[in-house]
Amino acid sequence: MQTTRRAALQYVAGGTAAIAALGVSKGNAAPQLAIHPGPFRGTREALQEYTVPGWFQDAKFGIWSHWGPQSGIERGDWYARYMYVQTSGQYPYHVMTYGHPSKVGYKDLCPLWKAADFDPEHLMDLYARAGAKYFVSMGVHHDNFDLWNSKYNRWNAVKVGPHKDIVGLWKKSALARGLRFGVSEHLWISYKWFGVAHGADETGPLQDVPYDGHDPAHFDLYHEAATAQWARGNFAWNDAGIPDAWKQHWFLRMRDLVDSYQPDLLYSDGPFPFEDYGSSVVANLYNLSAALHGGKNQAVYTCKREEDCAMGECVLDFESGLANQIRTQPWQTDTCIGGWHYSLPLFQHHRYKTPKTVVDLLVDIVSQNGNLLLNIPLPNNGVPDSDELQFLADLTAWMKVNGEGIYATRPWKIYGEGPAMTLNQSTPGAAFNERKRKPLTADDIRFTTKGPSTIYAFVMGWPKGEVVIQALGTEDAQRPGRIVNVALLGYQDKLSFQQQPTGLHVQLPAEPPSGPASQLGITLKISM
Repeated sequence: MQTTRRAALQYVAGGTAAIAALGVSKGNAAPQLAIHPGPFRGTREALQEYTVPGWFQDAKFGIWSHWGPQSGIERGDWYARYMYVQTSGQYPYHVMTYGHPSKVGYKDLCPLWKAADFDPEHLMDLYARAGAKYFVSMGVHHDNFDLWNSKYNRWNAVKVGPHKDIVGLWKKSALARGLRFGVSEHLWISYKWFGVAHGADETGPLQDVPYDGHDPAHFDLYHEAATAQWARGNFAWNDAGIPDAWKQHWFLRMRDLVDSYQPDLLYSDGPFPFEDYGSSVVANLYNLSAALHGGKNQAVYTCKREEDCAMGECVLDFESGLANQIRTQPWQTDTCIGGWHYSLPLFQHHRYKTPKTVVDLLVDIVSQNGNLLLNIPLPNNGVPDSDELQFLADLTAWMKVNGEGIYATRPWKIYGEGPAMTLNQSTPGAAFNERKRKPLTADDIRFTTKGPSTIYAFVMGWPKGEVVIQALGTEDAQRPGRIVNVALLGYQDKLSFQQQPTGLHVQLPAEPPSGPASQLGITLKISM
């Protein structure tokens, strides 16, 4: 095992040359797709041998830093794109504040992201206290700007802007607190996404004057002239029209990211990219993890198209969505308390999700065999605003009491009962369906289990007096078995309960034991 680990570390240090030095055969793979040796080959078929590691199934909750130069402008999502779209909200702000994009483009804004007060140690303390068991750093967004000391891209956080290895700093602080570490990649679609930088105003005094992306001197940020075919912003979210040269470049950047930081999780923003190129990136991730963990892969790869994960190659991710059913395989929701990129209140208002909304999401997701990855958007300086700090404090208070029913649990026979079930179950599992959810109340129950004899019943509010859980009655179709004890997490005294044919009747204390946190939901620990 030590020899295998030593080889893995040599590979990380030396890249492809280290593979050659080790005498590893690359089989049918082209030299430019060389990957770390191990149990997986860079094909879809080979990746079907993948199994989701136990740590991910136990973790349930992660926090994500969706942060980069676009956050530095503090004017909302996709600024690097919308500053080149004349009809967007960001375009007039850009012209008024910085100048016309034919003169002042995104290349001129990247250095303005300073991360001047970024303190990853303090932030990771906050996130760990709030209950996160894994942390994900942005690796690179659609804006083609790498947050590490990239070998293949001069537009990176070490050379421009913060002059810091953001990914490396996040990893160090996460591992120091026992969190698993992940990175996200949004780069694959950048070739199309940034086509608008090659465009021009369609109306006005500067009509048809090319934006700065038209200049070949800036193609290393905005891509080559061929991307001008998407200058008007119309493109399909797939790899049609993207040349092999870009796919090759993407592969090298992703291999560099994985080799440099050996993440436990790699998140891809979209479908499985570029077939053999994508398969090779994922195989490299899994093989490197196996080499570093005694031959057993501990890494997770997530993507957003269901058929890509249907054969077990990866973990399915619903962006801002829920499964609304118990899925056989673990899955993930990624969402944000507000916008993905930070926005000042004067521009867009924060409109953050409340702690109650996030607790509802978390419990719903975990009861359905999923994980929640939650973005806390950071401003330019890297310091959460006061609303975000209060949100984290409220979430911390709830997780401290109720986390036992979240972590290392598995779904029960059904995921819940109550009035919200009818509406929510009618919405199929899909991205962006969270906005259609019916809010949960004290009449809604969600279930998890731990071992054969413990059920956790989450009551999604503070009910006065008695709770009745129909699915735990002696004559219910779920046949829960004889209940011998019911405890309320955060409450030391015994509860009175009766298991009747119509349901489990539990008498609650007169006052909520956990103060305001109880208003977000309480957890009954039920022993059989």
